[in-house]
Order: sequence, then structure tokens, then C-alpha cells
Amino acid sequence: MSRNAARDAALAANVARRRAFSLHGYATLAECGFDGDYVSPIQISSGAPDGPLLMSKDWLDAPTARKAPDPLRQIGYLPDMPFNSVLDAALTMIGMERAHIYIAPVFCLLPPVRSHPIPLRYALASFDAVTRHEILGRRPIALGQDAAAVLSRRGIDHVAVPHPSARGRSFADRARLIADALHAVAKS
Repeated sequence: MSRNAARDAALAANVARRRAFSLHGYATLAECGFDGDYVSPIQISSGAPDGPLLMSKDWLDAPTARKAPDPLRQIGYLPDMPFNSVLDAALTMIGMERAHIYIAPVFCLLPPVRSHPIPLRYALASFDAVTRHEILGRRPIALGQDAAAVLSRRGIDHVAVPHPSARGRSFADRARLIADALHAVAKS
């Protein structure tokens, strides 16, 4: 089996795992109208299978996803959200584009509200069922404490950086830390 065929088969298996995973109180991508051949819609524009892997807490919350279906179906993310603005600035700093990276949320369902705290046991269940299969030998960059907690709990070597929309650090500082991590991981 060629490398591309093996990668395509792995992606199809991961999509099937994501479709099979559910938890009471959390919406699936299908329930919000975003089922597709990806583990997360953000992979429409940030799904380079061999690119640096960034892991976030989740993709989006259900109400926001339902309110903005057009850009989410086209590019998989909302450019004006702080998370995406900081990430785009980090990529620009090191001359990369979203097409060069792979973003995977540790939690593959949609919370009922924005910035909803996801119990660690639920994040671990989602990671074990779905997202751990996205690593494919790469050293992930954990975007924020929630992603870092899951990766640490599972003993996965990673680079931890602040969440792109975290408070307490400037926009430029968050972007630089992510850019430095991307640069370091891309070189290794």
C-alpha cells in the first residue's frame, strides 16, 4: 500500500471513529450540519497530513457553528475569532500558511456554549476514541492547558504553548510563542 493510500485509509478510519463517538449533552458535527470527510472542519484549510500538528481543546461550540455555517463550510473556521487571528499571525511570522499545518481538537464534539469547560474524563474519552489516531508519529503542539493536560495524561511528548485566545498575555506574545513552537517542531 502506498503512503498516500495508507494515509487516506487512516483518515477514513478516523472519520468513522469521530462519527461513532458521542456523549450526552454535546452535539456531533452531523447534528450541527458539519459532517464531512475530516475529523474536524478546521482541517478543510488546516489539514496537511505531514504538517506540524497543533492540538486545541475543541473546534467550536454548537450555537456558534449553527450561526455561521457559510464560512465554516468553506474554510472550516471563523477568521475573526481571537484563536484564529493569533494563529494566523503566528503563521505569518514564520512564513507558513494554514495549508502547511494540521489542527486537531482533543475533544471532537461541540459544547453547548462557547468556552465551555470540558471535564477531563470527557476530553480523554474523545482523545482515546478519535484524536490519538491523528498524531501519526508527530510531536504535537498543545494549544492551551486543556490540550496539554490530555496529552500529558496520556504520556505523549508535546510542546505546550498558551491557547491562542488565552488572557494574560499580549496578542503578539501568544503569536510569537506559537510561531516558535511551530518552527521548532517543523525542524525536528
